[in-house]
Amino acid sequence: MSKEAQRPMAKLFLVPTPIGNLDDMTFRAVSVLKEVDTILAEDTRNSGKLLKHFGINTHMHSHHMHNEHKTVEGIVQQIKNGKTYALISDAGTPAISDPGFLLTRACVEAGIEVDCLPGATAFVPALVNSGFPNDKFVFEGFLPVKKGRQTRLKLLADETRTIIFYESPHKLIKTLSHFVEFFGEDRPVSVSREITKLHEETIRGTATEVLEHYTQKPPKGEIVIVVGGKK
Repeated sequence: MSKEAQRPMAKLFLVPTPIGNLDDMTFRAVSVLKEVDTILAEDTRNSGKLLKHFGINTHMHSHHMHNEHKTVEGIVQQIKNGKTYALISDAGTPAISDPGFLLTRACVEAGIEVDCLPGATAFVPALVNSGFPNDKFVFEGFLPVKKGRQTRLKLLADETRTIIFYESPHKLIKTLSHFVEFFGEDRPVSVSREITKLHEETIRGTATEVLEHYTQKPPKGEIVIVVGGKK
């Protein structure tokens, strides 16, 4: 069978990439990225290193939060014309607190097949490592930076399910302080940092205890916060 005959039908693939450890890249992800016509990357410089590591020479286009509104229509038309695209983010699964939702929705509305591969997502290991109930949980992603932040925290204060947040290291202290204020000093909190990387760690305790820990030891790297639900 010719290579052309083996190629997948025109569609959009959402391809997870490692959040730290390159060994977490799946065989299928590498195969898809080699086969598609074009890879849409959040940061082509960043993704270029990943693709080079796995010997992937597929052409890349930039697709990020600052240009996705303008490029979605053109990409959808290209797929309708028979081109196959793969979307990757800098790390993890596209559309999970990263670009991807707008393009996925546009493809679905246009009747284009969307295939999301399983793979790395930071909040799953953080949730499991927390030791908190994970049969039901709420994924909040990043809290609003300013407007609406306190309103959101007040609403979540009575949430009985486990709650998951993403946070940057320079905002962690502020966020933990808000948890003490809105959720209470004794609310159980688990902070996972640098998941899959060399200095991976998970710190567990009450909101006050975890706040004190990171006040003394300023955090670095990517952070996932898991908060126990209200009892």
